[in-house]
Amino acid sequence: MRENTQFELVNLQERLGTTFVTVTHDQEEAMTMSSRIAVMDAGQIMQVDTPTAIYEFPTSRLVAEFIGSVNLFEGKVVESLGDQVLIEARFGGVIQMRSFQPHPIGTPVMVAIRPEKMRLCAQRRADRVNQLRGTVEDIAYLGDVSIYRIRVDGERLVEMTLTNIQPRTEQALTWEQEVTIEWSPTSGVVLTE
Repeated sequence: MRENTQFELVNLQERLGTTFVTVTHDQEEAMTMSSRIAVMDAGQIMQVDTPTAIYEFPTSRLVAEFIGSVNLFEGKVVESLGDQVLIEARFGGVIQMRSFQPHPIGTPVMVAIRPEKMRLCAQRRADRVNQLRGTVEDIAYLGDVSIYRIRVDGERLVEMTLTNIQPRTEQALTWEQEVTIEWSPTSGVVLTE
């Protein structure tokens, strides 16, 4: 009933051409009902944008964590390559990411990557850029998707979501399975705050 009410309110707003202001702590409700979202923290507006931009291009750690699940990797910029930067990550690897703003060498940054932007890697490359090796620790089958929590470096959990496109009788991955995951340089954002 709640979902139907949300769609009805959105349709009503479209037909009337009236601006609605909805205050909610429910991220899904905000994403579903809004054409623009303002994320606030302690009375401060942190980011105002479309639901897509808030989700795909958060401007801070707080916004990235507020909307949906996210993997955060801390590191520092070690090289600038045009519209991309190389980041030496705390987990010991190297991350190459597209960046819409320049970051001087040595700048501490955080890379935010959504779980659905990660994918299984058939073979680990020698350069290991944008790759992590780990062990499947948790599995949540939700029907349309499966969520995998992968323990990397013996301590950190990274979340990856796989869409269940084909019907299957078993999970794509199993507990304790060793896997390599990867992501593209355009699959996340570089954050400085």
